[in-house]
Amino acid sequence: MTDRPHLAVIGAGPAGLAASLAAAARGIRVTLIDSAAQAGGQFYRQPASGLGARRPKALHHQWRTWERLRDGLAAADTIHQLTDHHVWCVERQSEGFAVHALLGPEQEKPATVHADAVLLATGGYEKVLPFPGWTLPGVVTAGGAQAMLKGGLVVPGRTAVVAGTGPLLLPVATGLAAAGVEVAALVESADPKAFARKATALAAQPGKVAEGAQYAAQLLRHRIRFIPRHTVVEAHGDARLDAVTVAALDKGGRVRTGTARRIPCDTLAVGHGMLPHTDLAESLGCRIDGLKVYVDDEQRTDVPGVWAAGETTGIGGSALSLAEGHIAGRSIAARLTGTEPDARAWAAVDRSRTRTREFIAALDTVYAPPAHWADQVTDDTVVCRCEEVTGGEIRAAVAELGAGDVRTVKLLTRAGMGWCQGRMCEPAVAGLAGCEQKAARRLLARPVPLGVLAQAGEPSPEPSRKSEAD
Repeated sequence: MTDRPHLAVIGAGPAGLAASLAAAARGIRVTLIDSAAQAGGQFYRQPASGLGARRPKALHHQWRTWERLRDGLAAADTIHQLTDHHVWCVERQSEGFAVHALLGPEQEKPATVHADAVLLATGGYEKVLPFPGWTLPGVVTAGGAQAMLKGGLVVPGRTAVVAGTGPLLLPVATGLAAAGVEVAALVESADPKAFARKATALAAQPGKVAEGAQYAAQLLRHRIRFIPRHTVVEAHGDARLDAVTVAALDKGGRVRTGTARRIPCDTLAVGHGMLPHTDLAESLGCRIDGLKVYVDDEQRTDVPGVWAAGETTGIGGSALSLAEGHIAGRSIAARLTGTEPDARAWAAVDRSRTRTREFIAALDTVYAPPAHWADQVTDDTVVCRCEEVTGGEIRAAVAELGAGDVRTVKLLTRAGMGWCQGRMCEPAVAGLAGCEQKAARRLLARPVPLGVLAQAGEPSPEPSRKSEAD
């Protein structure tokens, strides 16, 4: 088995799982690397086995798809799964690649995987836009609330408002309600009339339309008030959140005077979409188009031996990730065995990929943050939580010191120099500075102990199966 070509797949979400299974089925030895304790990624996040969940499928839709992926992974003896491995760098070498990771929750001990090719299936992360009061305890991201429910079987509070924009808000609101939370309102900044203008593109995916209708029915069943064309303008509370103020938006995306209303709650789950994780691709020198990794029809990047699939190539949901991962896995299997891939073999999956991308492109024009969201950020609102940089400091860097891009604002204010290295505050800094957000090139994908860096160039043993989580 060790003589077979070796593929390292980074990320065990839908794209990584689909790619691993497709490649392994065609004779490729696969090492599947993920930072979580179990495969599934954010979409198929599972509760810890110690919690004793009796009906985990109640927290998910597309459960049968997950079962097929899970069972396929368990049955594939050529897939070596490494959990609790946090990849911080992928290094190109004279022969193949070295994937450098940190082990376990403490992330102090190193491990290295050597492979002939790499698939980046690193997913995405939430786009966070600040507003007055957003740092109060009780304010969480929409995905954070969902992760607590799926992974920890806990809810963030008793009475919640779900707000922002994007399709993620629907499963978050209905999931919290099904778990016993009183969801006082679902506040969506998008205009429902915008969906009618995209009717042709949306109708091409009847399954997605039916899924949306099911969520709408659940909103009615749980008596969740839907408030469209509104946005959160402030969160209130002393020690923790006790209410939020929402207001209506005009056609230009500005808050309409005199429309503010206050909603009591102890939890605000807020989200404004997602952004692709591109750190590893950037450090490898892969081409980045806007904020996503460029790939061709086979999901290849412009760096030989590196493929990418899923949210890192553009936010598109699990169905698109599965299609891209499957195509990537088949392409990799052919290329590593010296065979020219036959695209006809995955023609049906390719058609699904194309239709889903068109559907997502239509949704993206509907689900967009209010054009003038930055107007609600006061000068004393903290924007960079790591370095406690306020909106006023960022505006001063632009107006008084001449900053014209995110990097210059960072140098003048320290916004983005903290633990997250700007991953959370960069969209907000760019919006307040009035400049375009671009993918930031970071040498390392996560903080690394100096001792690990010092040993990075030295030979290290491959991780054994003993390093896997049970």
